[in-house]
Amino acid sequence: MKTSQDRILTTHVGSLPRGKALADLLVAKANNEDFNTEAFEGAFKDALSDAISRQIEVGIDIGNDGEMPRTDFVSYISERMNGFGKTKGPQRGLPMDAKMFPVWFENIQKSGRRRINPYSLSQAIGPLSYEDTSGIQAECDAFRDALADADGEFTECFMTAVSPGFAATALVNRYYENYEDYVFALARSLKIEYEFIVKRGYLLQIDSPDMGIERSGLFQANTLSEFVAAMEIHVTALNEALENIPRDRVRFHACWGNRDGPHYHDVPCPDVLPVMYQVDAGALVLPFANSRHSHEIEAFRDQPLPDHMSLVVGVVETTNNYVEHPQVVAERLVRATKAVGDKTRIIAGTDCGFGTFAGDTFTAEDVVWAKLESLVEGAKLASNQLWG
Repeated sequence: MKTSQDRILTTHVGSLPRGKALADLLVAKANNEDFNTEAFEGAFKDALSDAISRQIEVGIDIGNDGEMPRTDFVSYISERMNGFGKTKGPQRGLPMDAKMFPVWFENIQKSGRRRINPYSLSQAIGPLSYEDTSGIQAECDAFRDALADADGEFTECFMTAVSPGFAATALVNRYYENYEDYVFALARSLKIEYEFIVKRGYLLQIDSPDMGIERSGLFQANTLSEFVAAMEIHVTALNEALENIPRDRVRFHACWGNRDGPHYHDVPCPDVLPVMYQVDAGALVLPFANSRHSHEIEAFRDQPLPDHMSLVVGVVETTNNYVEHPQVVAERLVRATKAVGDKTRIIAGTDCGFGTFAGDTFTAEDVVWAKLESLVEGAKLASNQLWG
């Protein structure tokens, strides 16, 4: 894993704008509407090429495929694994914010800014297995080919994959006898995808928003200690899935939900940071640009980052249309450096993805690229301050 040896490197968290043509097709697919495979192939190729070119153009060091072929960052596994389907049973429950702020939640539902319903995804209805790797192979092949055609290159490339823990909370269990069995079954299957990505030469980013979001979601009726214990089970399962991968080839992303909402009930970062430190990864990827958690960067003073870990600091928000001034980005990076105590272990990033679900419009597509430009410029300003 590349680190910031003579300047602060830049990256983002994964999903990028897919463009209207591809987004419309993916939304149709997710909502079981007419889906044109031939049209998808053309739109996907164009969107992938554009995403790579735009990242290189703005100066992103550690880039990816923008998750172009996926409807979202979690339910895509239901297309690659056996054992998932749709039933008429109860779906995932609403988070605490939706109950406390019903006017906000109704407005979000009516706004159309999220066109795929995250509360009605596939469910586990049979034994899980990952027997066909053609899906992840096609994604890796397309990324390789698009990189070869691009005018320029990244310092390093990464690819995302969902964690067993969040897959277990988002894709409701209707088959396994208990929750823990389900989590470990997911880990055994996802291990195949994780190892495939790393063998193709990409950094593996594990997306695990359960560490933040599920305190006010699935575990809202539990105590904090019970929630932390559940997250420790998630990490144990994840580490089993990562057992054959060097930890310096893995970065771990956690967040509190990529939505334009109150975040009133978010669990404080210091309460879950010790659990994240148990992950066999070489970097944490955490959101510190948003106004609910930006102050928590100071937690690294009292809970020092493990020696083997770097920190990808979210310094640009992903659910609004403010373009952060480069000086603001620089100030956030310098503050993070002081909290961690080592400038070489800081990488500039975004709070989350810009297209968590295909068709998301929390941040307008043209604004996304302006935000990433500001991220790069801010990293340059911070580098000048820190290295001189």
